Amino acid sequence: MFKDLFHKKKYATIPSERPKRDIPEGLMNKCPKCGTIHFSKELEKSLKVCSSCGHHFRLNAWERIQMILDDGAITEYDADMVSEDPLEFPGYATKLEQQKKNSGLLDGVITGEGKIGGFPVVVAVMSFDFFSGSMGSVVGEKITRAIEHAMVKEVPLLIFSTSGGARMQESILSLMQMAKTSAALARFQSGGGLYISVLTDPTMGGVTASFAMLGDYNLAEPGALVGFAGRIVIEQTIRQKLPDNFQTAEFNLQHGQLDKVVHRKELKSTLTKLLDMHTVREELSHGG
Repeated sequence: MFKDLFHKKKYATIPSERPKRDIPEGLMNKCPKCGTIHFSKELEKSLKVCSSCGHHFRLNAWERIQMILDDGAITEYDADMVSEDPLEFPGYATKLEQQKKNSGLLDGVITGEGKIGGFPVVVAVMSFDFFSGSMGSVVGEKITRAIEHAMVKEVPLLIFSTSGGARMQESILSLMQMAKTSAALARFQSGGGLYISVLTDPTMGGVTASFAMLGDYNLAEPGALVGFAGRIVIEQTIRQKLPDNFQTAEFNLQHGQLDKVVHRKELKSTLTKLLDMHTVREELSHGG
């Protein structure tokens, strides 16, 4: 009887877990530095700079072109040049195809001509989302050809660097690009050509050891990692703890490796001022 008195009644139950609403991929972005959540559209309006801490998100090559060149317009060079697998490195051919699919690029740099603030320029814009921006034969060749185009056209050259270093799958063929690009720059600069280098996060290895640090002006975005060997390798080699800000753009500026650290919102106006300063006015050339 007592069992019947305290018999548990059955009630309609509500599922403990409600079906989760799918959030569209790419709708939001989390700042890797401070953790602030940003709506993607709002982040794009701020040129992908965190409004809370000022962290500069990485841009791919096309985003950079849209931001820097007038009307985002570029006449591209060597658009169909692609990397091959001359050394038959295991798995390299497959990885190349994966990188093309994932990034939408054929290789790690886009080169071409356009205008910045109305001034004609030749640009090379690297993209970290293709093989970590590593420098292989195609990257070196496209940059070398861009330098030669700037030489023939007698216009300033701008290179926006981001790279993990040389592409190991191409071995010595990759390392050769360091000398090739540096030699082309030497010819260009000896003829009076203006070269502005902009280093973005990260710029490491063979790219730093060649064309990225050879500008008449070496600029960098805030917080960009710039160096040759990685921090862990250096600490293990010298058996010392390095400063927290080691290899950041600010650290390099403090130690004389850069001319200026420029916020992304001020980058185009800064470049325009430099181009304007180095432009020989027609009236001046005619003694007017």
